[in-house]
Amino acid sequence: MGTQKISLTDRYDLEKSPVLLNGTQALVRLTMMQAARDKAAGLNTAGYVTGYRGSPLGAVDLQMDRAAKTLAAHNVVFEPGLNEDLAATALWGSQQAELRCGPLWRCDASREYGGLVRERWCSDGHGG
Repeated sequence: MGTQKISLTDRYDLEKSPVLLNGTQALVRLTMMQAARDKAAGLNTAGYVTGYRGSPLGAVDLQMDRAAKTLAAHNVVFEPGLNEDLAATALWGSQQAELRCGPLWRCDASREYGGLVRERWCSDGHGG
């Protein structure tokens, strides 16, 4: 049995297993894995992750920010909030985009993804 080459750059390559990553990097990879599962099931979905930068959740925002290009390839957007209330409001708005479609509201992204947008919330649990 030969040895398998493992690199730190493999952490977000969904074709690689096993990979070396920490807990917050696992949350980033999980988001991409969900997108891949949706695609395999024939679903055209997008993802939206938000949270505030001061969250003690363990720097998930930093990992999401660092992986922005890789996430974008999986139709996942990370948008940090200025505070917890604004991040929660942005997430709430992403869930209601389809309700507001009309002449004054552009809902192209919601239509493009069949109204299926998966959300993730990064918070410390105090009000979020």
